[in-house]
Order: sequence, then structure tokens, then C-alpha cells
Amino acid sequence: MTNSAPMTEIWRGPFLESVHSGHAVVCDDAGQIVHAWGDPDAVVLPRSSSKMIQALPLIRSGAADAHGLTTQQLALSCASHQGAAIHTDPVSKWLEQLGLSDDDFRCGPQAPSDKDAREGLIRAHETPCQMHNNCSGKHTGFLTLTKHLKAGSEYIDPTHPVQVACLEAFEESTQLTSPGYGIDGCGAPNYATTVHGMARAMTTFAAAPADSAEERLRSAMMLHPELVAGEGRACTNLMRAMGGKVAVKTGAEAFFIAIIPERKMGVALKITDGTTRAAECAIAAILVKLGVLDAEHPETMKYLNAPIRNWVGTRTGTQRAAPQLI
Repeated sequence: MTNSAPMTEIWRGPFLESVHSGHAVVCDDAGQIVHAWGDPDAVVLPRSSSKMIQALPLIRSGAADAHGLTTQQLALSCASHQGAAIHTDPVSKWLEQLGLSDDDFRCGPQAPSDKDAREGLIRAHETPCQMHNNCSGKHTGFLTLTKHLKAGSEYIDPTHPVQVACLEAFEESTQLTSPGYGIDGCGAPNYATTVHGMARAMTTFAAAPADSAEERLRSAMMLHPELVAGEGRACTNLMRAMGGKVAVKTGAEAFFIAIIPERKMGVALKITDGTTRAAECAIAAILVKLGVLDAEHPETMKYLNAPIRNWVGTRTGTQRAAPQLI
């Protein structure tokens, strides 16, 4: 990725120690660029930041309503969760509702990042299952759509009707033909687009009318921030800090999106070196710049102008947005 712009700085005392560069775009409801840093045409893999797009066919097909999905289940379909009980319990019940089991997943087992859940498995001498995978909510959505379509069990195959529908939704939302895909950590295809295309897609969610698939998904995310990520996570913390008025979602390798319904704006951000802390700082800075996040909110200050401390608690530096981003 060339022509990236400085986005996050790491200072140690008076010294600029590290700089993380990237690309970011803010779009209005016409899909036009309002702000841009780096190259808007940089081709990116949005990773888990595209989960709400992958969930569109779940609603548009009628599968969500046919199975009576709740707002909690819709939020989980967009989630990259921590594998806590608050996540795995509803996923388990959702599977039971479908008449399916953990064996029907194709995402693979993953140790939960939630400390209590992880230590609970160790104490019980149990191993993680696929429900603990951070993408199990998305995959339960895939399974719901698979059952509704009466399609085959290998729902992550790029030629499967579920993934064909996801690609159609992705290209419709981004208004671009995808140049291809990579296989995500959960095994499903993750389609590439440009940073501008992804910001434009988020604008379709921000400007969507009531009761549309986009509006239902963004509302579910804003209503249940604890399900989208989990306690202590940037997605959950920042959504709470904005009072449930903005949806944000991270993706692996330092991707981030924001959906701002009140402004009918969408944001997409990629840090080129894949550093998550840099993406968290940068998205917080952009949200502050747009006037939807309070710079002085305690949750904001965990990411923007955040202190860096050593093991004894001494402040050794600061993580802050690059001047170009402010």
C-alpha cells in the first residue's frame, strides 16, 4: 500500500518513537468523499468490518423473520465477540433453535479471549469449541440462511448460495466490482474493495430507511454493543461512549468502520502495518473530528491521547493521533 498518511503516533517522553500510517475515508449520503487521508483507492480486505454486509442476505432473504431472530441475534451476526458466556449462551440457543449443533459450524474452535471463559475451560479440563470462535455469531447467521435456502452444508465455499449472496450484497453496497477475495480467519471468503468503496458501503447503512436490512443491523449493533465485541473492547467502549448513536466495528489487521446515522456518514479506515492500537486511536480521532465522540470522555481517552505505562505503572509515553488526522 503506497501513499499512506501518518495516522497514529507513539511518543516516549519527548521522542517520537513510532508512526503508524494508513488510509481513511469519510463519505456522505451521496457516497462522495467528505474527508480523506492517504489513498481512497487503496485496495483493502475489510475483514470483520464487513460482517454487517455479510449479514444483509440473512434479512433480505426473509430468513431472519422466518426464524424470528431477535435484535440480540442480529447483533451477534455482526459480532467479533470474546467467547464470554454472554456470547456463547445465545449462540448455543440459536443453534438449538435451528436444530443444529457445534459440529455444523465451519469456523473452527478458538480459545475465548474473555478471561473468565478461558479460565473456566481450563478449570473444567475442557477445550474450546467452535461456539467460542469470535465469528460464531456470523456463522450462525450463515447457517440460518443455509437452512432457509435449503442449501448444502459447506456454507463457506465461495460457490455456495450463502457466499454468492454475500458477494452480491458486498458489491451492491460498495458500488464496486470486487477484485477478488482472501480467506478470512473463520474460513469464509472476505472480499476486497477500496477504502472509498467500504466507506460508501457504510454510508448505505447510515442513510438507510427504517425497517430496511441495513437499518435493522445497525440498530441492533448500537442497541447491543456488548454483543458486538465485549467488555473492555474498543467497539463496545466507543459505542457506549457515543450513547448508542453510532455503530463501529473493527476488523483484523487494523481495519475499522463507523456508521453515523444522524450525519448519514460512513467511515472506513485501514492502518497499513496492521497494528490494532493504531486503528483504535485513529478511529477515535476521526469520530472526535466529526463531532460524534467527546474527546474528554473516559472511554475515548483509552485510545486517543492515551498514556502508555510500564509494568510498575509509570507513564512512559503517549499514544495520539497524527496532526494530519486532527
